[in-house]
Amino acid sequence: MAERRILVDLQRCTGCWTCAMACKVGHGLDDADWNIVIRTLGSGEGIDRPAGVWPNLHESWMPIWQKSCVKCSVDRTDTDGFNNAPYCVYNCPNGALTWEEDVDAKLEELRQRDFRLFTLPAHENSKDGIIYATKG
Repeated sequence: MAERRILVDLQRCTGCWTCAMACKVGHGLDDADWNIVIRTLGSGEGIDRPAGVWPNLHESWMPIWQKSCVKCSVDRTDTDGFNNAPYCVYNCPNGALTWEEDVDAKLEELRQRDFRLFTLPAHENSKDGIIYATKG
């Protein structure tokens, strides 16, 4: 079976941590364990610190899947009511995450809308099969 993929629309991500918390609760992870962390893209000085100078402030967020992520392929079935989507995808309140079968169609749609598509470089040490999209 090919690597399962998750598409992240960074234009829709609000940094709410719902994906990370859904994973943590769904898998019963310890308090210190995270399969997903949310990076703030702002000033670089800490969580949710914007870049720029008032009144021209800006920031965005990027969920980063850790190597420990199993994309819910180990303990989930179609009978659990989640349509076999990972906890992170199913619970995203902003529709920023797309899973598996829908990824190819969504990638084409985003290309048509001039989104830049990328994966993280190896030095990030993140999970394979995560594709990011942003207006560029």
